[in-house]
Amino acid sequence: MRGLFYQLKSVWKDKLCMMSFFLPIVVALALHAIGGIDLSSVAEFHFGVLEQDLSARTIVWLERYGSVTAYETQEELTAAINEPSTSMIGVTADGENIRTMVSGDELDLFRQTADTLPTLYRERESAERISVTVLERPDLMAGLQNICIAITLIAAMFMGCTYNAVNMIAEKENGVDLVNQILPVTQGGYVVQKIFVGFIGGCLSAVLTACCYFRLPMKSLFFMVVLMILSTLIASLIGLFVGKLSKNLMAGVVYIKIIMIIFMAVPLVSYLMGASGLLATICYLVPASAAFEGIMKLADGDTLAIAKDMFILMAHCMGWFLLYLLVSKWQKKHLSLGA
Repeated sequence: MRGLFYQLKSVWKDKLCMMSFFLPIVVALALHAIGGIDLSSVAEFHFGVLEQDLSARTIVWLERYGSVTAYETQEELTAAINEPSTSMIGVTADGENIRTMVSGDELDLFRQTADTLPTLYRERESAERISVTVLERPDLMAGLQNICIAITLIAAMFMGCTYNAVNMIAEKENGVDLVNQILPVTQGGYVVQKIFVGFIGGCLSAVLTACCYFRLPMKSLFFMVVLMILSTLIASLIGLFVGKLSKNLMAGVVYIKIIMIIFMAVPLVSYLMGASGLLATICYLVPASAAFEGIMKLADGDTLAIAKDMFILMAHCMGWFLLYLLVSKWQKKHLSLGA
């Protein structure tokens, strides 16, 4: 137990580990804050008119579709339309009809609206007799936020790789690894200590990250905890390989960056492409793919379909653990023969 305490104490003194611990939490807090911002005004129509140009009835008709701003001169109206930060549509009188003006750098939505508006105004009396059903607009940001928080959770859960790797590399550079080799510690005990360091740090970071965003029912919360435990355990096991193969901290950082890019890019691309069949099976070779898929299913309230992802993560846990034992045994035998 004292050995585990010293391992954790060493990790918490490392600036890279502490930054890795708090970064996903900060990102989750930022996503939670963004989720509370109303972005519906971004797609709102803005009309610019000249004072004393349009009738009051026309102004009221325009206000049904968006906000109306009056300008004193044509130069002020033109400058407002050409302002790059706005998508204002200029509206002026054209006899009994209206004429619209745009700068040309707007989105297609605003250009099409500007082209259609004069016809809609001319046929406004006929349009008023048409029955219109207003459908609820889907929240486009909700799906994007779920993807972002899933990627952030992946980063938090797989940060256990960083804790283990940095700790083992630091021991190599400080000569502590040589002392560990002569201490009465079994190979299994050494592996447990190293896994425990990354496991505790990764789990704690993932739990705090999830608490910043997710509000899940108890049933879904249980599955989320299981996903975190399995994913963090896999990351800790992979961290053992990084720590064993890295000769110095610079090489370890490079390996960690490559692993994190793979863990975040593969599940994201697979999800956006809707991968299936053989391609999806290949993506499952990266454990983060199953974790990402499980998080997205829990965010959508689908707890029954998560069994496959949990099974894949369990298989990864056993596979990486056995692989590490085999590599360690082979390395020890190779060194003894070389001696």
